[in-house]
Amino acid sequence: MNKPSPAIIAQSAVRRLPRLALLLFCVAYVLPGFLGRGPWKHEDIAAFGVMRELTSATAHWLQPQLLGQVNGFDALMPYWLGAVAIQWLPFLDPAFAVRIPFGLLLGLTLLATWYAVYYLARSPQAQPVAFAFGGEARPVDYARAIADAGLLALIASLGLAQLSHETTPALAQLGFTALAFYAMAASPYRRATKILGPALGLLIGLAGLALSGAPTLALLLGVGGTLVEWAHMRWGHDQGNQANAASRQQSWHWVLLIAGITLLVSLLAYALDLWRWRIQLPGADGQSAWNDWRSLGRLLAWFTWPAWPLALWTLWRWRRQLASRHVALPLWFAGMSIAATLTTASSDRSLLLSLPPLAALAAFALPTLKRSVASLIDWFTLLFFTGCGIIIWVVWIAMQTGVPRQPAANVARLAPGFEPSFSWLAFVAAVAATVAWTWLVKWRAGAQRAAIWKSLVLPAGGATLCWLLLMTLWMPLLDYARSYAPTSRQVASLVDKTACVAIYGVGSPQAAALQYHGHLDLRQATAQASCPYLIVDVQAQSTLSQVVNLPDWAFLATVRRPTDKNENLLLYKRVSIDSPDKAAKTAKPVSPLKHP
Repeated sequence: MNKPSPAIIAQSAVRRLPRLALLLFCVAYVLPGFLGRGPWKHEDIAAFGVMRELTSATAHWLQPQLLGQVNGFDALMPYWLGAVAIQWLPFLDPAFAVRIPFGLLLGLTLLATWYAVYYLARSPQAQPVAFAFGGEARPVDYARAIADAGLLALIASLGLAQLSHETTPALAQLGFTALAFYAMAASPYRRATKILGPALGLLIGLAGLALSGAPTLALLLGVGGTLVEWAHMRWGHDQGNQANAASRQQSWHWVLLIAGITLLVSLLAYALDLWRWRIQLPGADGQSAWNDWRSLGRLLAWFTWPAWPLALWTLWRWRRQLASRHVALPLWFAGMSIAATLTTASSDRSLLLSLPPLAALAAFALPTLKRSVASLIDWFTLLFFTGCGIIIWVVWIAMQTGVPRQPAANVARLAPGFEPSFSWLAFVAAVAATVAWTWLVKWRAGAQRAAIWKSLVLPAGGATLCWLLLMTLWMPLLDYARSYAPTSRQVASLVDKTACVAIYGVGSPQAAALQYHGHLDLRQATAQASCPYLIVDVQAQSTLSQVVNLPDWAFLATVRRPTDKNENLLLYKRVSIDSPDKAAKTAKPVSPLKHP
């Protein structure tokens, strides 16, 4: 039996958001961050290094590695996508080529989320209350307006910006999770003859998620989708109606299909040896469990803002329909992602997967939101993002002119050696975004007040504004601060590029940067290594004597990373490759534990 809906929405409140405006929102959000920058530390450059190595003739595509080092994710699909892009687009810089499939994955995430929310809003239990004399929102228009709100809530999520613009397995997991979310939401509204689309989407989504390093999550999402569909089949239809009987029959077929695809994906993960034990409870790393829980709480609060308070409001207002598909399905997807966040080391990247379902739950809060709450959201968003935009502009002006003096001094202190540059293209894009934000604020204050999605326009517009300003005005600074390029080029200037270079203690991110930015031929340091140069991470120097014979090496230089003194590199040269006189002039053999 269907419980009464808490949504009271008139037809005038479900006017559609102009498609051009929505498209511009998405384009303005997706493109900045993929264009005009180099690979950033740490996961971004590390994943890029693995993709480049996969393009070599000796690479093993079922065991992606970088110089024998396994990256943080036991993933396959993301590295395959990047390697294929490099091979198929040889006329592009490899760092840009790998961003093309990942940019498409972000676009897929936005598109799949819109359609998932649309089909969830088509559910009979999600429909608004019917008015006595008519005038309530029509189902299709209502679903379209809720879907617009869901997409705006996703774009507005603060945690989406950076991680969704990196070429890492986390973005691949996000895209495939959103695809599986769409497939399970759309299944009841496709005829049996048109079920191929959702079925194929579910297969690609769950299989891609498993191949992107999250087979356990793929299994749990498949099991949850099966249970939600079974509950819908069992209690979501009225009895005694021939149409409903046919719908129940289709639901039964879909239950079996979800279960079958989930089993197939699990067997695929087992065949490729993708199952890994990654459970790490708070406090397991030796730190205080209370500190870990507090850090996770702060992460949940800001990373999922503003979706999480609206999602909680949805669960309260729709508490009588918790078993309905439009609440149960996104709640299961979000719950599994949050559980992974609380029990794994990569908490922020696991939490990223919760954003599409949380955005769906947030959208269903809008039909029940009071006007005073909507006004509070608008005022907070206006002040917060306007303030952030002003700060970005002031710091940029200080970098260009030296005025105001304090922001310019802060930049010089935090990024020593940085030389600001001016780009007309970036400047024009930033001005256009600022003008668009001003217009949006004016529009929100005086027009379209009845639209159901109105409360999420400013949060989405503000998030897009600040992200675009950062990726245009601050891009040179961020590229300098978050890239290993300056360090890698300095190392390359001190060695003979025609010779190989041994490395010890250097992680995958730095090794990938030395290969890409420094164009160095790297080898892992061993007692038998014959390379004339040796690069050592400053934090690994205490154990260097266990790998190499120290008297054979002369200390050349400490290569300092401008923005992080903990990531300095030590450069050595083998003494035996030179004559004694030349070696005495160029370098003095010292113990690595005694030099500065």
